[in-house]
Amino acid sequence: MNAIYALVWLLPLLIWGDLKNWQKYYPTLLFFMLGDFLYLYLLSDLYPMWTYNPRGMDEQIGLTNTHVSLSVMLIKYPATVFIFLSKFPEGKKIKQFLYLLLWVVIYAVNEWIDLKLNLIQYNNGWNFYWSILFDFVLFTILRIHYLKTWVAWILSLLFVVFLWNIFEVPNDVFR
Repeated sequence: MNAIYALVWLLPLLIWGDLKNWQKYYPTLLFFMLGDFLYLYLLSDLYPMWTYNPRGMDEQIGLTNTHVSLSVMLIKYPATVFIFLSKFPEGKKIKQFLYLLLWVVIYAVNEWIDLKLNLIQYNNGWNFYWSILFDFVLFTILRIHYLKTWVAWILSLLFVVFLWNIFEVPNDVFR
């Protein structure tokens, strides 16, 4: 299944991703990946919000939640950043908002499929609706990071603190 997902994200990356100008998007890609690495390190073992459940061949070859998470970071995130930012519409705010919503829908459909195939499991109060909110904030912050890095860092920190308190994450996740 992981190989299928890789193709699903690699093909659009090759077709629509602005790979020639990857340097423009690289800082935002690192920002995106760092956030997921922090989630993996702090929460995925002790207090996960979601975990990936490898199935079929993935399960047979011994892939784990961490393997799937890393493949998402290495394939899905570059595809997302290089397409999302390079195709972001200039001009009218309504066009920009609808474009952002399109990406939220893409991610929501991806996650809904994962849920239906039992490839993802929610924990500790997380659910599909939280994922949709998270994706909306994520795409907003990715665009802000591309334009004003320091503003994105501040907003991200505020959002993390908000989620940390809502989900009552215990302090012992700090190892």
